[in-house]
Amino acid sequence: MNYPIPDNPEDIFEMRQQPVDEELVAAAIAGVIRIVRAQGQSLEELTAQVLADDTLLDKQQRRWLSQVVSQAWDSIA
Repeated sequence: MNYPIPDNPEDIFEMRQQPVDEELVAAAIAGVIRIVRAQGQSLEELTAQVLADDTLLDKQQRRWLSQVVSQAWDSIA
């Protein structure tokens, strides 16, 4: 992977400067999972945040992302 997995929200914020590709998205998801785990949050809490209504993603996209995050949760140590 060309991108390190972020360890904090600032690292994720800095990723906004990079061109978006599959590796960047994967690194961002892995970073979010690491951060929420370090904060003691559960997969259920993260999933609820992903599924929360927002203006960036529509309902179908949020459900898809939630599934991706759930699958990644089990894969990331």
